[in-house]
Amino acid sequence: MDQLTVSGRDTVYVWVGRDAGGQPDPAAVLVRRAGALLLGRAETEVTLTHDREGRPAVRVDEVTGSVELAISVSRTAGLVVVAARRAGAVGVDVELVRPLPALGVARRWFPPAELAWLADRPEAGRTVDFLRLWTAKEAVGKALGQGLRDGGLRRLMPPPGLPLRPVPAAEHLRVGHPHLGGGLVLAVAAHASAQVDVEVVQRPGHEVTAERSASVERTSLPVVVRGN
Repeated sequence: MDQLTVSGRDTVYVWVGRDAGGQPDPAAVLVRRAGALLLGRAETEVTLTHDREGRPAVRVDEVTGSVELAISVSRTAGLVVVAARRAGAVGVDVELVRPLPALGVARRWFPPAELAWLADRPEAGRTVDFLRLWTAKEAVGKALGQGLRDGGLRRLMPPPGLPLRPVPAAEHLRVGHPHLGGGLVLAVAAHASAQVDVEVVQRPGHEVTAERSASVERTSLPVVVRGN
């Protein structure tokens, strides 16, 4: 994908690529691609950096100063996902759907309202519903620049879906779940008080294949579950 029509609306753009390890880091490749396309510069002019809050960003330097673009990265199951946004902070998280003790984890970490909602959901889709809540919390934490620290798992999320919806008690944050397919759950969050669009530029199977690779799978979920 070497061309991109940038909308005049506030939009989060999402790329999905294969992450089989090795060099160059696939995340860095996608980040540079996102920066070049959205900032209208060559990839060699794009610098990986961080904003004032420590969140990842890309920058191009110009005579009149530098221009930064907010980015966020997530990895799972041999894939890497990069989200980029021109209008402000962004967060992204992706998880592979697999068997999980959804209610058990939710009882320990989620607020009562989310636990009750999850318990009322059809059992056949409960794992997916749990992962939608989990990825939403992760994406919001990344948009804030603090991850799941300071009670991030207790932060109440809106019902999963699209469009991006305001996070309760944090109207300046919005989160939602664009459809990826391939047994993946994706959440995107944005620091915004008005509606934000989401465009998935590159999907699993578009230029990459969704493959499970335990050696490169990276997710916050097992870290928390191991403490049970």
